[in-house]
Amino acid sequence: MSVTWNPWHGCQKYSEGCAHCYVYRIDSVSERDSREVSLNAAFTYPVQRGRTGYKIKSGETVFTCLSSDFFIDSADEWRREAWHMIAERPDLNFVIITKRVLRIAECLPDDWGDGSAYLHVRIGCTCENQRRADERLPVFLSLPLPHRFIVCEPLLEHIDLSLYLDGRIESVSAGGESGPEARVCDYGWVLSLRDACAAAEVAFSFHQTGARLRKDGKIYNIPRRYQHEQARRADIDINN
Repeated sequence: MSVTWNPWHGCQKYSEGCAHCYVYRIDSVSERDSREVSLNAAFTYPVQRGRTGYKIKSGETVFTCLSSDFFIDSADEWRREAWHMIAERPDLNFVIITKRVLRIAECLPDDWGDGSAYLHVRIGCTCENQRRADERLPVFLSLPLPHRFIVCEPLLEHIDLSLYLDGRIESVSAGGESGPEARVCDYGWVLSLRDACAAAEVAFSFHQTGARLRKDGKIYNIPRRYQHEQARRADIDINN
């Protein structure tokens, strides 16, 4: 089972993958300014209690900060308390995905050490193109993280990860871009990532096709409701 915890909302666009951010797209419907970062009412969700104990039951996966970036500088004043709540719930599995890998070291809690007190936290580095992979992954691999993974989504070009799949990366996922302005994702790029993971014995998942998938030279326009299903039907995931 999984739940989503968005302690704060809003983000500033950071790199090429942010061009058509889904948060901006959703906020535009209500004319909300996505650049303004503010606390959500659900800030304390992981430690909220009901009549029979914590509202989030033990063992659940908590996808964290999907409407912002956990390491954005605008949230520096709130992150310490967020880490305290995460530390209070070692019975949950927190998943944090970020583009701001260069800020992780300065944003870890004081008691992080080698990460052994935070074995219930998995941090994922987003790499949308080769430039960002080469910029972020050397830093990502240098950090004392007990669990780390790579997210190539939106996948904007062919990416060679072979230099970075040395046993410290637990999994790689790939996916195309959604939305009316989605850029093309080439299926060949996905297969290349899959092949690199197979060679390195790293788990791989094709998360979603995106709205525009090119395969064998033809571009397919895929409605949102079918993008995850079509990726699953490709049957190219690797479970290691």
